[in-house]
Amino acid sequence: MPYHWTPGQKKKHRTYPKLMQPINDTLPDLTPLTSGSNRPLQMTFEDQINILVYFHLEEHQSGRHLLQVLNENHFARQYVAPEKGIQKSSFFEDISSRGLEQMLELFEKLYVKAARQLPKGHAELGDMTLIDGSLIDAVLSMYWADYRDGAKKAKVHIGFDLNRGIPKKIFLTDGKGDERPFVSKILSPGETGVMDRYYQRHKSFDDWQAEGKHFICRIKASTKRNEIRKNDVQSGGIVFYDAVVLLGTP
Repeated sequence: MPYHWTPGQKKKHRTYPKLMQPINDTLPDLTPLTSGSNRPLQMTFEDQINILVYFHLEEHQSGRHLLQVLNENHFARQYVAPEKGIQKSSFFEDISSRGLEQMLELFEKLYVKAARQLPKGHAELGDMTLIDGSLIDAVLSMYWADYRDGAKKAKVHIGFDLNRGIPKKIFLTDGKGDERPFVSKILSPGETGVMDRYYQRHKSFDDWQAEGKHFICRIKASTKRNEIRKNDVQSGGIVFYDAVVLLGTP
């Protein structure tokens, strides 16, 4: 019987389970994924997360390409694919309509574990969180589905822990979802949010201060400013203007 050897394959067999260990340790703590009908699930949430991780690691071109690999590749069949395999129709239905609740729970629990182990940089600046929203245009079927720039998009709203260099909170909306309401959901009292000028809304500034939340936000150059008190700045320093101001029209 011929023996096939692929360079690096043995190392991959050892590395992949180790990579997935933090996820596998967390799975028992998640809300169970159940079928919404009388049909049994074709794949568990564990199967789903394994497949999605593998998809991004291997950079497959499409969902169809991924399914082909899951059926034909020995490593993928052993470590990634559902034990009994999965049909194309069931695969795309499950990927697009199930597991979001479990995915968000998994994200939150993994952040808590990672935050305990990673060093906290720039602690003297307090807890700093970068906040931004981005359209998602990468889907498993994007190479063959009808996918246009102006339609069928989702938006992800992320809070990124600048002290530890990892994302900490995530929210999903449709592509037209406003980003500013998520600042209050992402920031906790005492934390400082770092945002681009899209988040500029003076009423929101007042609300965040009332909630005990700090923020650094770029503002438009044309913004009206009524100077209340001007503070001294160090000559030649990085801060060229420091003042307490009232933004907008009183």
